[in-house]
Amino acid sequence: MQILLSLSVALFAGLMLSRLAKLVKLPAVTAYLVAGIVVGPYLLGRLGVSGLGFINMADIKSYDLLSDVALGFIAFSIGNEFRLAQLKKIGKQATVIGIIQAVTATVLVDGALIGLHFLIPDKLPLPSAIILGAVASATAPAATLMIVRQYKSKGPLTDILLPIVALDDAVGLILFAISFGVAKAMLSGHLDIISIILEPALEVVLSLLLGAVMGMLFSLFERFFHSRSKRLSMSVTFVFLTVALSMTEFTLFGVHIAFSSLLVCMMLGTMFCNMCDFSEELMDRVDRWTAPLFILFFVISGAELELSIFKDGAIVAIGLIYIIVRSVGKYIGASLSARAVNCDSNIVKYLGVTLLPQAGVALGMAIKAEELGSVGIVVANITLFSVLIYELVGPFLTKIALLKAGEIQPEGKVSARELAKQQKAQG
Repeated sequence: MQILLSLSVALFAGLMLSRLAKLVKLPAVTAYLVAGIVVGPYLLGRLGVSGLGFINMADIKSYDLLSDVALGFIAFSIGNEFRLAQLKKIGKQATVIGIIQAVTATVLVDGALIGLHFLIPDKLPLPSAIILGAVASATAPAATLMIVRQYKSKGPLTDILLPIVALDDAVGLILFAISFGVAKAMLSGHLDIISIILEPALEVVLSLLLGAVMGMLFSLFERFFHSRSKRLSMSVTFVFLTVALSMTEFTLFGVHIAFSSLLVCMMLGTMFCNMCDFSEELMDRVDRWTAPLFILFFVISGAELELSIFKDGAIVAIGLIYIIVRSVGKYIGASLSARAVNCDSNIVKYLGVTLLPQAGVALGMAIKAEELGSVGIVVANITLFSVLIYELVGPFLTKIALLKAGEIQPEGKVSARELAKQQKAQG
């Protein structure tokens, strides 16, 4: 009962606040995140009434499985953007921009925070500064996808944005693994080439391979069914199965083998959309089925935001520097690389702004960094602070950028309720 009450309250809060957000022209994603804060441990949760809100962080963590599944569907949807016909047009551009903007953000943040380390070494250890540079490369695919969907954005900027966000995660994983390995070596005095180079490379390659295999199996088995409902059920089945398999971890000959669920599910969607003739129609049905799941994902993400972080002045100061420098790095890297590969002028101007949201992938990196003890805790706290700011402001900035690029048009449609009134009046 408590679980169902908590989820229904979270869903209701997200839906109602999204109506208020619409009045002030804010994206629904922002409303869902604010709803999470409202039902989280710092507001409704403080009442201590089970089911009315999320009482503490342990309570929120019990819903991690739901968040993992939601991220799987988000990645699956983004993978659907990698159609061969489209990749032939923008594949080279997306690859160049995706790599350069991520590396630029990492280099600038590393430079700024390493310099800051020498000013306040007791507050910002050098290994923490190095890891935070890699964390800066990550972009939140979920928030970006939701903005594109909500406003039905279409155009050159939207076409190149989703593939870049997907590629960004692969680049970010590699950069983080290298930075994490360097930081670990600095603390232990031992350089481990396997953890710095081999393991991250294997994670990316094996994730793509697993996703490709699952995509081929998905395309094979869906042919046994002809009804839309059965094909939808098969889609849900394979996303569930793929997320489950991507959680597998083991050690082989001293090498830690793991998978990125985001990359695996992206490849699942990519293989399916290129092998199935009617994938677009089926993806549209999946999108409708997952709408409540995505709302819950963002509400829970909002509830996880650690507001107590504001109590530490040093973390706030370092976090603000991190946010400013990362934003500059993303914008400059995207703008210069887009110009270098002869992209549309709107892409050059606005792409960097759409890459600012940061959440799940960055938080995953921060959790991994906590293995390093006090050094990792500094990384986690600064990442939590930046995610809090980026998640509340990022979606709005993404909307503004797409509006400026002319890729968000008025919906021009009447709600079902208004349509019924018009039909009644005419009849």
